[in-house]
Amino acid sequence: MSARLNAFQIPTFGKFVKHLVSASKVIHDSSLPASVGHLVTLRASQINGCGYCTDMHSKDAVAAGEDWLRLNMVAAWREATCFTEAERAALELTEEATRIADAAGGVPDEVWQNAAKHYDEEQLAALVSLIALINAFNRMNVIIQQPAGDYQPGQFA
Repeated sequence: MSARLNAFQIPTFGKFVKHLVSASKVIHDSSLPASVGHLVTLRASQINGCGYCTDMHSKDAVAAGEDWLRLNMVAAWREATCFTEAERAALELTEEATRIADAAGGVPDEVWQNAAKHYDEEQLAALVSLIALINAFNRMNVIIQQPAGDYQPGQFA
């Protein structure tokens, strides 16, 4: 399988992706725990059916020291006992924000309030930004059918 477009050879696409990567560096430099970022990007990618990002973010998480068991349990986080309450709040916010079209009112107040119990405003801003960013990356990759499985940890660092 090959992608519909080669994102690395088309100047417009390449410039756009570089700006998104720059945005990700802002989030990376924030006070949001990196482990939460890994869980959030993986969960949104699973929901969106983005194989490329699921591959990338699971491999990067393991390379950063995350446990495979926890990554395997992200899809079933509600029943899993390996996540903290703060991680659960971030995963819940990720799901609600990623599935925003499924809820007439958007992200419910209770979901936001739960996240706000665990994260300060700076971290919430980073979390919201990360959820928006990963959804943008997921959508691009799904649209162009970017193949998954060959990513190497840190490949774009």
